[in-house]
Amino acid sequence: MSASVIDARTAHAAGVQRLLASYRAVPATSSVRLAKRTSNLFRTRAKADAAGLDTSGLTHVISVDPEARTADVAGMCTYEDLVDATLPFGLVPLVVPQLKTITLGGAVTGLGIESTSFRNGLPHESVLEMDILTGAGEVVTASRGDGEHGENADLFRAFPNSYGTLGYAVRLRIELEPVEPFVALTHVRFHDLGELVAAMGRIVATGEHEGERVDFLDGVVFSADEGYLCLGRRTAASGPVSDYTGQQVYYRSMQHDDGAKRDRLTVHDYLWRWDADWFWCSAAFGAQQPLVRRLWPRRLRRSSSYARLMRLERRYGIGDRLERVKGRPPRERVIQDVEVPIERTAEFLDWFLANVPIEPIWLCPLQLRGDDAWPLYPLEPHRTYVNVGFWSTVPVGATEGETNRLIEREVSALDGHKSLYSDAFYSRDEFDALYGGDAYRSAKARFDPDSRLLDLYAKAVQRR
Repeated sequence: MSASVIDARTAHAAGVQRLLASYRAVPATSSVRLAKRTSNLFRTRAKADAAGLDTSGLTHVISVDPEARTADVAGMCTYEDLVDATLPFGLVPLVVPQLKTITLGGAVTGLGIESTSFRNGLPHESVLEMDILTGAGEVVTASRGDGEHGENADLFRAFPNSYGTLGYAVRLRIELEPVEPFVALTHVRFHDLGELVAAMGRIVATGEHEGERVDFLDGVVFSADEGYLCLGRRTAASGPVSDYTGQQVYYRSMQHDDGAKRDRLTVHDYLWRWDADWFWCSAAFGAQQPLVRRLWPRRLRRSSSYARLMRLERRYGIGDRLERVKGRPPRERVIQDVEVPIERTAEFLDWFLANVPIEPIWLCPLQLRGDDAWPLYPLEPHRTYVNVGFWSTVPVGATEGETNRLIEREVSALDGHKSLYSDAFYSRDEFDALYGGDAYRSAKARFDPDSRLLDLYAKAVQRR
């Protein structure tokens, strides 16, 4: 074992001890939460009543095993730092979520997705074992094991989609996969969304398009008659590459009239192709206007910068003030990702475009890797779903969250699920039926018997 690995493990052990000390310092009558400088959650929250736990020693990669293709990673390590540690070995996590500041622990407890999810599932499926600080103040190891015989297998299976209400991952051992230095891209234009979804289904089933292997798959819908599938193929062949951290904007680059359009990125830039403009949300800050973009420092052209600006806007209500000046009503925030079975996706897109004035829309197909049950987000194994992402605002309706509630009802009617990183409006009974109520309560009673951590419904819907 190298000295650097020994040093990293020693530092990690010290970080765990600081975390435990900070937990013990929280009064027994106060709720427990993490102290985080960044967040990729978009729920409105009440002000916390306790100091956050010290996670300062849990932000690094502990070790990478290139032969076993695994990595031991601290729970608060960002994917940006994780990729920087694994890519020199020609390896990356099986699923790398789109934004650099998403943490590995956050993607597992809160779910994550990306363009490898049609073949690699979701981030928690490539976790081999985890050390988790439970609500009881103990660090326990949870693993997949064999069937129900893994170490704390009930916690391992209930952890995904628990959003820190059962505990916090302090170390995760994950699988890695090999990559090539470049990604060759093909953007395929569709004038009919039904045809786009059908083509997506064929690629998921075969792993190829028109005889060419597909390693990465997602898509963008601009309107009912303009949609694109974005196909990526790993390649070692050298050649010119595009750069979307400068003046060019990635999602605009895929637009063309008919047929297919080719492009090429380094694998590093492909993994972070959405981060430079926060998908397309940087437009809200003028960052896609050529003059503003030239003046905007390149180091600040990233999702974390836009997120800070958004938090400032929300704190001071700047957007609603501007709407009042223009004589318009306030805006309802509709920032959501939903999973819809692929056979109902075209139906959902038609409904959405007719009822919700938001575009573009992101599409990302997924299929669970195996037969495992994940009770708090019960997608069916061997069934293809499409993640539909839409992030904007609409005029407020007559009731709180009117558009979000409409979307929730439509998604449920189509046998889909909604991610819980943003505002939700379900009743308690609806929530329990959708998000593993009995399994959650059983894990909660065992690993957080004194309810030191928030309840999932309180955190996701009541926004405490």
